[in-house]
Amino acid sequence: MPSISKSNGVWRVRIRRRGLPLVSKVFKAKADAQTWAFKTERSMELGFLSPDHDCLLKELLERYGREITPNKQGIVQEISRIKKLCKHPIARIRLSNLTSNDIVKFRDERLETVSGSTVAKELSLISHAIKTAMREWGFQLPNNPVDNITRPTANKARNRRLEEGEEQPLLVSCGQSSNHWFLPLVVVAIETGMRRGELLSLTWDNVHLDKSWVHLPMTKNGESRDVPLSPKAKDILRSLPRDISG
Repeated sequence: MPSISKSNGVWRVRIRRRGLPLVSKVFKAKADAQTWAFKTERSMELGFLSPDHDCLLKELLERYGREITPNKQGIVQEISRIKKLCKHPIARIRLSNLTSNDIVKFRDERLETVSGSTVAKELSLISHAIKTAMREWGFQLPNNPVDNITRPTANKARNRRLEEGEEQPLLVSCGQSSNHWFLPLVVVAIETGMRRGELLSLTWDNVHLDKSWVHLPMTKNGESRDVPLSPKAKDILRSLPRDISG
C-alpha cells in the first residue's frame, strides 16, 4: 500500500515494492496525491516500471543526445537545447515520477522568460526522447506525460530587416563581444542571408573563395544549396583562421 502523509503543508506519497526503487512525490492537494498513488502502484503491478529501465530525465536526454541527435539535422542547436534542459530542475525527476503536472509547471515557467516557439521545441524534444525510450530502448512507461498537455503556439515568422543607420551600431556592439567569432559571423550572415545553423555547420571544404560561393550540403528544408559570396563576405572569410577541425 502507498504511504501518504502530510508534512509542512504538503502531501508526500511513498511507494515501495520489492525489486523496484522507492518512488516518492509531493503534492499540494491530498486528492492529487491519492490519484497519483493509485495510478503509479497500478503501473508497478502491470510491470510498467522496471528497475532496469528507470532513470532521471537528465540521463535520458543525455543518452538521446549521444545516440539519436547525431543522426538529425540541426545537431548543434539540439545539443545546446539538451544541455540547457539538463540544467533545469525538471531534469532531476525520475521518469517513473514524471507527470503531466510537472510538464505543465515547466512549460509555464519557461514561457515567462522565452518565446512560445522555444518552449514548443523543448517540449517536442522531451516528448520524442520519452517516445524513443518506450519504443526503442525497452522503457515500459504507462504513458508519455507530454502528450496530455497543451503546447504553446509557435511565434509568427519574422521578416525584420535592418533599416538605414542600424547596421553600423549593430556591428560595433558585436565587435565588443568577448567571442571573437561573433562579429565575422554576423557580417557574413548579413552579406549572405545564411541561417545561424548553416553558418555554424559550414566547413572549409565547402567554401570556394576563388569561385565566390559556398556549398551547403544540408539546409533547413532538407536540401542542399549554393550561396553566392559578396566581396565583403569573401574578405571576412579569408581573414578567419583555418581551424584544424575543418
